[in-house]
Amino acid sequence: MLKKIMPLLFVLLVGTVAFTPVKKKIVRIYLIGDSTMADYSDYDGEDYLNKRYPIMGWGQVFQPFMRKDSLAQLKHLFKADSVQVLDKARGGRSTRTFFEEGRWAKVTKELKKGDVVMIQFGHNDAAENKPERYVNIQGYKEYLRLYVNQAREKGALPILLTPVTRNYPWKDGKIGNVHGKYPQAVKDVAKELNVLVIDLQQLSIDSFSAKGQDYVTNNYFMNFPAGQYKNYPEGQNDNTHFLPAGAQEVARLVFQGMKTLPKQQ
Repeated sequence: MLKKIMPLLFVLLVGTVAFTPVKKKIVRIYLIGDSTMADYSDYDGEDYLNKRYPIMGWGQVFQPFMRKDSLAQLKHLFKADSVQVLDKARGGRSTRTFFEEGRWAKVTKELKKGDVVMIQFGHNDAAENKPERYVNIQGYKEYLRLYVNQAREKGALPILLTPVTRNYPWKDGKIGNVHGKYPQAVKDVAKELNVLVIDLQQLSIDSFSAKGQDYVTNNYFMNFPAGQYKNYPEGQNDNTHFLPAGAQEVARLVFQGMKTLPKQQ
């Protein structure tokens, strides 16, 4: 009798093993920063298409770069079957105000071991004419240290980014540095804390300069005449915020930057 039952038990056990679902590893990438990174399609319940379009932050179009076939190019940073991009960036925020408003607290509450936190501030920190946002260089460094250290305490991988360039100043066919000492401050903190850094300012300067001022102004930034978009009936002359093509290009640059980062143990 036992001899007859044993083969049946074997089949049942093998079947159980064969049909046990394999748990996929999902890595979550949190984006914290300002309007150049923000996702306007999920912006505090606003009707994006009928209020803000065509403005886009690069984080809004970053998820498609995390396709399964692309993840093989990031395996030096993390091992994952899939990636979920969680864009927590908001317009007008500096390192200080993002923290003071409790936005960082909400992120840290969710953070788990193996998550990634990409940190890009600077546009608003440097706004001396807007004291409600302004953060001097020393304060900027302190908040960057805070984000890096607290992300690490949660077992997450922090990645610093220098602020993406604006569409000025142009000289001799190239964009210059409009962010003063802030990009170098990011690099200083990265070196001090041995944290990964993507020099997005330089990557965007090189990319935009190669395209040329006219192309970048008309295709990448929010510059268009009256009547072209219903949400901006009087037109726009904005050399900080991106059109969809500009957001797409910056997202591509960030992905390229990730591919060149050193291997993580």
